[in-house]
Amino acid sequence: MASEGKVRRGFYIEEDLLEQVDGLLEQADVKSRNEFLNQALKFYIGYLTSEKIENYMLSTISSVMHSTVKDSENRMARAMYKLAVETSKLSHVIAYSHGVDEEALRKLQAKCAEEVKRINGTVSFESAYEYQKG
Repeated sequence: MASEGKVRRGFYIEEDLLEQVDGLLEQADVKSRNEFLNQALKFYIGYLTSEKIENYMLSTISSVMHSTVKDSENRMARAMYKLAVETSKLSHVIAYSHGVDEEALRKLQAKCAEEVKRINGTVSFESAYEYQKG
């Protein structure tokens, strides 16, 4: 059963090319040889028919970079969400167990904001420990 808009055609391909295709399926982020060949043909047709190959390559690279950045943003957002949940849990446990008053909390907030600004966000447990014990 052919997909809509597609036709079945037979063609010859060199065995070593087919092996290379099989080895690159995962890297090309495709599920089948057919999908790989369709993408490869579209790319090559674009290469041959583009009046300005630089523009074609720039749009292709831009598209790849856009999806890479989007994937990175999604991973970072998920990681930051999980970190915020863990931080919230820790904050609630500490606040519950130590009974910090509002004035002490305001002073701590100001001190921590100044410290993070001064050290450019590179907070370490060791330096906080040394400060508290020093």
